[in-house]
Amino acid sequence: RFGPGAIFWMSLIAFLGMATIYAEATLALKTRVVESDGSIKGGPVYYITTAFKGRLGEFFAGFFAVAIILALGCMGCMVQSNSISYTLQGAFGIPSWVVGVILVIICSVIFIGGIKRLALVVEKIVPVMALLFILGGLSVLIIRAQYIPETFGMIFKYAFHPQAIIGGGFWYAIMTTVSQGAKRGLFSNEAGMGSTPHAHALAKVKTPHEQGTVAMMGVFMDTFVILTLNALVIISTLYTHDGLLANGYIGDITQLLTKTNLVQTAFGTALGLQNGAIFVALCLMFFAFSTILGWNLFGKINVLYLFGDKRPKISVLVYTLMSLSFIMLGTLVSCDLVWEMADMFNNLMVIPNALALFALTGLVLSSLSESRKA
Repeated sequence: RFGPGAIFWMSLIAFLGMATIYAEATLALKTRVVESDGSIKGGPVYYITTAFKGRLGEFFAGFFAVAIILALGCMGCMVQSNSISYTLQGAFGIPSWVVGVILVIICSVIFIGGIKRLALVVEKIVPVMALLFILGGLSVLIIRAQYIPETFGMIFKYAFHPQAIIGGGFWYAIMTTVSQGAKRGLFSNEAGMGSTPHAHALAKVKTPHEQGTVAMMGVFMDTFVILTLNALVIISTLYTHDGLLANGYIGDITQLLTKTNLVQTAFGTALGLQNGAIFVALCLMFFAFSTILGWNLFGKINVLYLFGDKRPKISVLVYTLMSLSFIMLGTLVSCDLVWEMADMFNNLMVIPNALALFALTGLVLSSLSESRKA
């Protein structure tokens, strides 16, 4: 909805983000703590306190922990439940509150089951949802093959001249396009946010370098395959000369297309309105649901960092109830409000994480040198 040019900036930032996420994954393994019972504690709070000693490190780590609990465990889960409810309502006519109740019940069972049950569910869901979406996206691009050259042309054209497609003056349009590309890329591949290091810290690999390369592949698949495919579908169906957004995201069209039904409309123009709505609703449900599970775990790790020494069970229970409340709330509030709040808290996460990555550049480089010698 912010123009095809945002895809160019999203891809550029993701390319740079591959280096950032390599550093995150490497440091997560370098600084993780292995307890006597074999359990592992890891994540940005541990490399933040490595980068900054004393009270400064404790402050930055505490700031990050609070930010990620709010950003992912609360606001992030609210975004995902909001997207699930809106797409299911559009495809099947299911009331949003009903979707919210069902999500809360399912998530409660999984959250209580712990990390093993969570990992089992995500392990089954992710490959299926990715394959389905890729096949569906490719089928749309085959149908719209004659518009592919025009699609790529629009991405590069409006990356530097976006005012014609989103309105406003030149500098306003440029800033809007770049910022939206950056925010959507950050929200999707999470490079630099400090969320994925929690998962990388649990990996069983020979060297931190190995996990760093796996993390880079994750960003590549997420942005340059899944997101780019999604973007090409949207642009080739909606922004080309016969599309609903041929004249830009301005005027009455802003009342018809939102963040949640944009993709459904795009797939619907090629696959049929109802078929497109159903396909996107099912795929997004899997994507968003698995994200809720992962983000809840990341938030829980930081809750235990803050309160685990004193009252671990009570703190986890309070956090779980809070997360479930936001999942329900996400199905009831407006789409734009949810995204604005999520973007704000995501930015708060980045600050201490980025400072620590910069401070520990030498440790990352030494890990890379060790891998080359091995």
